[in-house]
Amino acid sequence: MRALVISGGGSKGAFAGGVAQYLIEEMKRDYQIYIGTSTGSLLVSHLALKEIDRIKHVYTNVTNSDIFSVCPFVVKQRHGSQNIAINHINVLLNMLRGSKTFGESYHLKDLIKRTLTPEDFEALKQSGKDIVVTVSNISLNQVEYKSIQEFDYEAFCEWIWISSNYTPFMTLVKKHGCEYADGGLGNMVPIEEAINRGATEVDAIILQTETTLYNRMPSKNPFSLMTNMFTFMLDRIESQNIKIGKHVANHNNAIINFYYAPTVLTTNSLIFNKEKMTKWWESGYNFAKFKNKQVSALED
Repeated sequence: MRALVISGGGSKGAFAGGVAQYLIEEMKRDYQIYIGTSTGSLLVSHLALKEIDRIKHVYTNVTNSDIFSVCPFVVKQRHGSQNIAINHINVLLNMLRGSKTFGESYHLKDLIKRTLTPEDFEALKQSGKDIVVTVSNISLNQVEYKSIQEFDYEAFCEWIWISSNYTPFMTLVKKHGCEYADGGLGNMVPIEEAINRGATEVDAIILQTETTLYNRMPSKNPFSLMTNMFTFMLDRIESQNIKIGKHVANHNNAIINFYYAPTVLTTNSLIFNKEKMTKWWESGYNFAKFKNKQVSALED
């Protein structure tokens, strides 16, 4: 049984979309299990439907205003790179409204429901494929995996949204008496879960380079310090998830095919720039093509 696993990574999900497009359309990979975390959760339903052009259009045209109903930061260009600074007015107003987070992402929830229709949902349920999204239960201190087979349309769309909510910059959701946030806070690369669900071969798309290739720019303000700290922690979580995945695969005689980003795409995945994301999608497609040609040459 073959599974596709896509890690978290915000705007870098465009690269994962390009890789997955090549694997599905050109390599004819037929996956029975699709598992995503954060941005990966936004991709997996459309990839399972083979509606790749639709999700590519979303990823190559999205902007911050399509994601944030209250954007907690402003983007500034400095020394050839983009940096974020706190949007004091938006954050203050959000706090006065009683929010527990700096920003809100209700526009993302609306975008999910516009692009994944009830008809799409029913087609996925009838397909027999297991579509799974990863969420972090902050209240119970555990990672949970939500399968499309267990929910109706409204609930599953909400779980996709929750999986992608990078708190405290995006919405913290209270559901069934528990607070939920981005799945990446608990499991950035759910390879272990794919194998536990019966996968014998896993294609894992990792939206980081295999080794650290850069030093971060010094933090300019408390907001950029917080994003740098969160990125550092998520990198450590991702590294541990991959090690655990390799161990579980070895124990269960499963195969993992890794597709790491070959270069650093961005140091701030909260910035959604459609020009860059269009390039990342194409580079993901070309990278998967190059990698599989190399493998084919070695096998000949």
